[in-house]
Amino acid sequence: MTGTSLVEQRPAGPAVVQVAVLLDTAEEYRLAGDYRSGSEVARQATKLAEASGDPVGQARALRSLATQLLRLGEQEDAVTACREAVAVLEATGDEAGICEVLTLEALPLNDLGMHDEALDVLARGRDIAQRLGDRELLYWVHNRTGVVHGSMGDRNLSTEYLMRALTMADGMDAEARFCILNNVGDNAVHEVNRLRAAGEPERAEQTLRGALGHVDEALGLARAARHPFRESICLDNYGMLLALAGDFAGAARMIEDSRAIAVIHGYRSLESAALQHQAHVRLMRGECAAAVEGLLEALERAVEAGEKPMAMEIHRELSDAYEQVGDLAPALAHYRSFHALEREAHNHVAVARARMAVHHFELDNARLEAEKARLEAELHRVRSAELEADNLSWQRQASEDALTGLPNRRFAELRLPELAASAGPLCVAIADVDLFKGVNDRFGHFVGDEVLRQIAAVLRDNVRDNDLVARFGGEEFLIALDGLSLPDAQARCELLRAQVAGYPWELLQPGLSVTISLGVAVVPAGGDLPAAKALADERLYAAKHQGRNRVVAG
Repeated sequence: MTGTSLVEQRPAGPAVVQVAVLLDTAEEYRLAGDYRSGSEVARQATKLAEASGDPVGQARALRSLATQLLRLGEQEDAVTACREAVAVLEATGDEAGICEVLTLEALPLNDLGMHDEALDVLARGRDIAQRLGDRELLYWVHNRTGVVHGSMGDRNLSTEYLMRALTMADGMDAEARFCILNNVGDNAVHEVNRLRAAGEPERAEQTLRGALGHVDEALGLARAARHPFRESICLDNYGMLLALAGDFAGAARMIEDSRAIAVIHGYRSLESAALQHQAHVRLMRGECAAAVEGLLEALERAVEAGEKPMAMEIHRELSDAYEQVGDLAPALAHYRSFHALEREAHNHVAVARARMAVHHFELDNARLEAEKARLEAELHRVRSAELEADNLSWQRQASEDALTGLPNRRFAELRLPELAASAGPLCVAIADVDLFKGVNDRFGHFVGDEVLRQIAAVLRDNVRDNDLVARFGGEEFLIALDGLSLPDAQARCELLRAQVAGYPWELLQPGLSVTISLGVAVVPAGGDLPAAKALADERLYAAKHQGRNRVVAG
């Protein structure tokens, strides 16, 4: 990234010279991949520049510090350093410098899960770059905007921005070119899978071929620069692309080389990612048992490194892998761990957002009147949100079953006609807990209530977002499966039945076992819902009559 905007004429006093020497040293550490030492030197430069009244040196030092902290995974401190740098640069009127720091700030914000904030700072950076007509600044804005959209799961938009940045990379320095080539390669790993799943094999193969060329060039740049961090992350992306191309042996070598470099240099997050991707390759080769073993090791490393987003993703993949081999108990356990970390991640983002809001307030304290107006607007928004939340809470109470948290019968009766009006087929299933009265009689109503809650959770977690699961009354549940034929709906219900039967009920109460029976029917043409529900109920009765713990669909 260009550094000219942060280097201006200033008195060449002893402190200024010392700051420049420290910054050169910090940059040497950064280029060698030693971010810990680099961050320590950048801190020294920041303090000295501030004490000596050198705002240009202070802004450069803060930017250097943020870059190093980003690689160390200290994202909140990286955001803080960026915001302090912007405050200094605003006082000097250095718009190009502000744009540079804003595009850097987007990366730790993105890693923290604060995607909206990341896009906001990039939008401000884009306005500055366009106003200045600076092609290099605009390149970095597009590059990082593509990264953020990729993290948000919008691969189409990510590809659009990254490819736009790639067309602007000619004439850039080696670091800038490596960055965009590697980002395009990383995004292609996801894009190829998406295109194949969408039934576009030709586009997928074209994307794959192009990406392999890009990462090959990026790897050459990383090795020429003797930069271990870049080499490790590029080898990992290269390996995943080779696996998509069917070269599993080459993929394994690349990813193992990535992992070895990460271990040697202490890049713990890259080590975890390499272990995770080694397991991916094993899954692609059908080696499920070896993949599970690798994912468990990756999970251990991710937990040790404090990489909670990665640990969350590995739990999800372990759940899928165990399900593939038919080991449902650990599949369910990892699925629950995934959701627990997902909730924790949301809470962590909220807390981080609050901490950084306080720091931002302190930086802007000199502009108290403007901040006061902002806080009043924020208070109005919060009050509006509270009123809206109260309204939503009232609506939820009217449509939600208090015991299980599922939609209630009233909501289901309103929602079913909407589903029936869709273009595809609709199947309805009625599930009933087998011998539920015996559970209440033997273990008590408290245990019975917990059984209903856990069954509701199992049903909810094992259908798609566009399906409907509702408590219909007592121990009876209604499931509406949108867009599935009757055979597919029967298979889905078989999975639900097996998940309930395989749930570790003994942990809830020794001696407890619970099963469900299901009747399934397809809604006929014309959307005759009462007829479909009546038929599903008849089939539920047949399932009970045939011995329970089964699905009857015809």
